[in-house]
Amino acid sequence: MSAATTALAGAVALVFTGLGTAKIRAVPAMRERAAHAGMSTKAYQGIGTLEVAGAAGVLLGLAEPRIGGLAGAGLLTLLGGALISHVRAGDDLKAAVPALVSAVAVAGYLAALGAAR
Repeated sequence: MSAATTALAGAVALVFTGLGTAKIRAVPAMRERAAHAGMSTKAYQGIGTLEVAGAAGVLLGLAEPRIGGLAGAGLLTLLGGALISHVRAGDDLKAAVPALVSAVAVAGYLAALGAAR
């Protein structure tokens, strides 16, 4: 596994573990985001659980690339849903930047993972 793949996996895992944990714990900012998106806190906690699972899968991908690839694809799917939620909520581009940057990071991880094969 290359240093770039390892670094990207670590960064992606760190971001999604943090965001997912905040959603699972239903911290006030995440409850507000859930309400803004028209979701229940419980649904947002479910998304957080998927984010943490995706982060774990990305790290497992360092040992078993297929798991990492599937986890990355799952995170990209979640990010696609996040972008759709921003559009439906009428958010401007600035509000969607974190999801877009995260998607680029996950895509970079997947590209590095594929190149390492």
